[in-house]
Amino acid sequence: MNLQQHSTICKGCWQNLHLPVVLRGPLAIPFRVVGLRPSRMNPNTCTFCELAFTRIMKARNVTIDATVLFADLRGYTTASESLASSEMASTLDAFYDECAEAIWEHDGLLNKTIGDAIMAVFNFPIRQDDHAEQAVRAARRMQQRWRARHPGLVEGLGLDEGSLCIGIGISSGDVSFGEFGQSHRDLTAIGTVVNIAARAQSAARGGQILVTKTVRDRCEKDIVQGDGSIYNLKGLLAPIELYDAGT
Repeated sequence: MNLQQHSTICKGCWQNLHLPVVLRGPLAIPFRVVGLRPSRMNPNTCTFCELAFTRIMKARNVTIDATVLFADLRGYTTASESLASSEMASTLDAFYDECAEAIWEHDGLLNKTIGDAIMAVFNFPIRQDDHAEQAVRAARRMQQRWRARHPGLVEGLGLDEGSLCIGIGISSGDVSFGEFGQSHRDLTAIGTVVNIAARAQSAARGGQILVTKTVRDRCEKDIVQGDGSIYNLKGLLAPIELYDAGT
């Protein structure tokens, strides 16, 4: 796996507050002393960005315009029944690593790892006018990275070539983002946009990226081509039109 070169300065603090929070190198030592270090959700931002709601916005959550991406490793549960736990753990690590690098390459936030799935948010804390397009490009990069790693992985595990592919769903619009919960506070996004992205991911085939019409319309011309298809997604009252965003 080829890791990208990460930023020396926190992109979130610099963009939002014009504060040069140093993340790496000798100059980062004073920041580490006061608890500022690279965020695990995006190493190009810092832990201060995660506290922005209570420290800066004076609110536990806010409504933001964002794009949400869900990706799932197809066939992981089935494969886990026949493989050693160490093999499945290393497979999951590989999946997380490839997804993370693709997301961070496009300034997204790897918000959650949920078993054999991940959730990413674009447009916080690094603001992006083209966050929908960046999410699509991140999804394509994710598929590219996984295709490059996939043959050696499944061969080493003795699995069929069609095993362990990634299905992705993307939705865009207003979400409630911030800290939720009392006994255990969780920094995340909630709302209809999040639910639709998760359901679109469930409908995607292995190797496919499904996006909503809003995502398609927000991207530059010809980024997402072709006609949409109508899907009846579990948990949604009305059918929804989704578009194949290619690979």
